[in-house]
Amino acid sequence: MIQYPNGTRKNASRPQQANTSRRGMTLESDINQTNESYLIYNKAVIHKKPTPIQVVHVDYPARNKAKIVEAYYRHASTTDYNGIYKGKYIDFEAKETKNRTIFPLALLHQHQIDHLRSVLQHGAIAFLIIRFTSLNETYLVYAQDIFEYISTHKSKSLPLPWIREIGTMVEETYHAPCDYLPIIDQRLKENL
Repeated sequence: MIQYPNGTRKNASRPQQANTSRRGMTLESDINQTNESYLIYNKAVIHKKPTPIQVVHVDYPARNKAKIVEAYYRHASTTDYNGIYKGKYIDFEAKETKNRTIFPLALLHQHQIDHLRSVLQHGAIAFLIIRFTSLNETYLVYAQDIFEYISTHKSKSLPLPWIREIGTMVEETYHAPCDYLPIIDQRLKENL
């Protein structure tokens, strides 16, 4: 038993539980907050795409309330986010992994790969934002670099050293916890 100067007591033998309430949704939340900041400061218009669902059954427990009881996904969604920045169409997927050494490509579905390839062919800025949660590191990796790696290595994962070399670490700022636009700015400058 630990007794603090203010008179409170704590049992030292019982470990404190870690806060896990945001686990698994932190990247999406950070990107949503960042995109909201970009919108407020008129930097870009980028939104999370809603997943298309087919509502099958609705229950009306009260006169002015409706509750969806049964719904199904209509079809596979494409990528998580799209929008416009400096006259350029942006399309990207956000993924988290607990793995400390690789990003498993199984987390990226074939329809997402096909969609990213398609928007790239039409001149979009397409990329992945990958967060290694156990390392607290987030990277932006352009889709064309990923496709090139996949075609030359025939691998089922992207190694972290390759991501660190080819990708760019995404900085966290006060208003933008996943501030990826400076990375895109750098790419736009290089392509001038």
